[in-house]
Amino acid sequence: MSEEFYRMKRLPPYVIAEVNAMRAAARAAGEDIIDLGMGNPDLPPPDHVIEKLIEVARKPSAHGYSQSKGIPGLRRAQANYYARRFGVEIDPESEVVVTMGSKEGLASLATAITEPGDVVLAPNPSYPIHTFGFIIAGATIRSVPTTPDENYFRSLDRAMAFTVPRPSILVVNYPSNPTAETVDLAFYERLVAWAKENKVWVLSDLAYSELYYDGHPTPSILQVPGAMDVAIEFTSLSKTYSMAGWRMGFAVGNKKLIAAMTRVKSYLDYGAFTPIQAAACAALNGPQEIVEKNRQLYHKRRDVLVESFGRAGWEIPPARASMFCWAPLPPALKEMGSLEFSKQLLTHAKVAVAPGVGYGEDGEGYVRIAMVENEQRLRQAARNVKKYLQSMGINTPAKGVA
Repeated sequence: MSEEFYRMKRLPPYVIAEVNAMRAAARAAGEDIIDLGMGNPDLPPPDHVIEKLIEVARKPSAHGYSQSKGIPGLRRAQANYYARRFGVEIDPESEVVVTMGSKEGLASLATAITEPGDVVLAPNPSYPIHTFGFIIAGATIRSVPTTPDENYFRSLDRAMAFTVPRPSILVVNYPSNPTAETVDLAFYERLVAWAKENKVWVLSDLAYSELYYDGHPTPSILQVPGAMDVAIEFTSLSKTYSMAGWRMGFAVGNKKLIAAMTRVKSYLDYGAFTPIQAAACAALNGPQEIVEKNRQLYHKRRDVLVESFGRAGWEIPPARASMFCWAPLPPALKEMGSLEFSKQLLTHAKVAVAPGVGYGEDGEGYVRIAMVENEQRLRQAARNVKKYLQSMGINTPAKGVA
């Protein structure tokens, strides 16, 4: 009997778990930790969504098995969302499947379409499921940059020219987690043309579609004419409606990919709890004030974070989208590395952030800061960071932190 499990051997240590364990231990010891590490929304969903959950949960018939691909009303609600938000017509029967969050959706699709030896192009740095979902399924990852510039497309072309076997799947994620980079529709137009020429499936993670700032709405790859021939897109209610723990997401796009994913899911699960799916319908079909409210809230938090940390001596570029800032380490501490810096920040400043190296080797030199605490706590975090930087001999601006 072997105790060397194939898939376990392919998974490296999860470095972010080291910081998470330290944070949990510190809190268990009674320390006040300002947690900016995990992208866990701190606000509840809208009242009408919670009320719908309760209403449906009271029905005796709601507690049996649900539908793996999602109840019809929820698939229609997602199709309607794409029509009003992106002007894209979606068939709720053949082009939508409900997932238990984007993460489960990506993992299920990886299981459905990947075989051992396949090569998948994935961004580096990236959210772990973008790589490890496929590694678990037996694929090999070839990294491409996240920055959507000419070098990005040169990297794609090099990968097709020099990789054996030729890559068959490309993962994209804009707004990016963790880097918060964004793209315009022209980028997707070029990407779709490239994918068709090279016969590559494109998997787009659009989980942060509604958290955009400075008046620039994020596009969908499916807005490009012909994109449905090669692309599938994942969205989520987690951040848009503050429903992270509800695990509600969607895959929308190419019929062959949707059919493959639906078939695999039919073997793995019976779908989310029906009252949760009904509540998700209420979120998508009901009043949408929460979407703009959350966008403004995170926008304000971003501004407070950038301003207060900057006055503390740590310059952080303002994110154009998402609920994260991708922050380079203070220059004087760059040689420390992102993991050790994150540990020291937790120990000495009582502030938890996510080390960039946890998102891939190209994430080294950065940390991801989640805007999941209120403005007062963000300013408190900045004060703590200022004291830590001063203790390390780093001069900070003369003005105090607001």
